[in-house]
Amino acid sequence: MGIVTALLARRRLEAFVAVAFCVGTWFIVAPHLGRVGLWSAIAIVSFAVLPGTLLLVLIALPLYTARWLLPAVVLLALVALVCSLLGFGLAANFAKLWAAVFAGWAFLALFEKLSWVVLVACVIPLVDIVSVWRGPTHEITTHHFEVYTAVAIAFLVPGGGAAYLGPPDVLFYALFLAAAARWNLRVGWTWFAMTYTYGLTIVIANAADVAGLPALPFLSAAFLAANADLLWAAIRRPEDSSSSSPSSSGDDPAPS
Repeated sequence: MGIVTALLARRRLEAFVAVAFCVGTWFIVAPHLGRVGLWSAIAIVSFAVLPGTLLLVLIALPLYTARWLLPAVVLLALVALVCSLLGFGLAANFAKLWAAVFAGWAFLALFEKLSWVVLVACVIPLVDIVSVWRGPTHEITTHHFEVYTAVAIAFLVPGGGAAYLGPPDVLFYALFLAAAARWNLRVGWTWFAMTYTYGLTIVIANAADVAGLPALPFLSAAFLAANADLLWAAIRRPEDSSSSSPSSSGDDPAPS
């Protein structure tokens, strides 16, 4: 078992390095490419750049139990700030991404039951809708967009344009993905549903020609839909725990 575990860990690391190289290369090259049409750019970011970048989160998922997550969040936030001030946009962007991912994984440690995750998945869409349409997010994106881009994570398209996800969008993305792993839900399908649902929000936002669209309702719906039967069965059991939830890893489209 030790040899198998070590081999799987090595393959995961190799996969992370390979994907990170491809993603990093794209982020370096994309600003220097010629601009493409609006819908070509939307297709590229929704179905290639966004999934490719978030694939790194799936590959790194075993780290969600690490004890150093909170210090890493603070360190990465400081790195993002310093890099932004020094004009190192690419480094700042990935520091923000991993700060939000690690924050989501650290937040999950506070959850004792799967039902708590489901409750959060039902509540945060309402908060996000209010914030985007009439709350602080609306105020920032409408009147102070530079503040939003300073903290948001960019996903680049040819010519230097970008689609953005706010830190809460990435935080809850990471939290739900780690929850799927902790309670033996469908990790691969959860990643697939949440990732391409985020891509769908980009398509809808541009088709509707709105400045901002609440992303968390789509994220929560994707998480709940991908695991609906398992969530229902787990919540109905009084002993709802990480060790008693059913596993469906064989249904995952992504390798573990």
